[in-house]
Amino acid sequence: MSDYQHRIAGMAYLRVDGRQYALRGNLVVSIDGEEREGVPGQDGMHGFIERPRVPFIEADLSDLGGLSLQQLGRIRNTTVQAELANGKKYLLRNAWTSTPRELNTADGQVTVRFEGMKGEEMMS
Repeated sequence: MSDYQHRIAGMAYLRVDGRQYALRGNLVVSIDGEEREGVPGQDGMHGFIERPRVPFIEADLSDLGGLSLQQLGRIRNTTVQAELANGKKYLLRNAWTSTPRELNTADGQVTVRFEGMKGEEMMS
């Protein structure tokens, strides 16, 4: 039995084009490429509307001194990989940073959101 079968959460890693970042806290993975919204009518459910959705990976990073907000802001057309404690891996392809990068100087943390053209779950 694999060690991963008992681990649910905990240690995780974030890499952007192979460069590992100091993952501080939250790591949110949302790779769905579409979303559905139910369409109710006065006489019951009529079905759903399906729309494209931007997949993303969002992470809290520690500023260990070498983290540049400007360099993070210039990230475009990159591959972002999230590796979780349970062995799962997620890829975000043709990714860019989206929201403004704000450094919280009280705790040395910056939250970065990567959005991409395609998200993939890599099952082993």
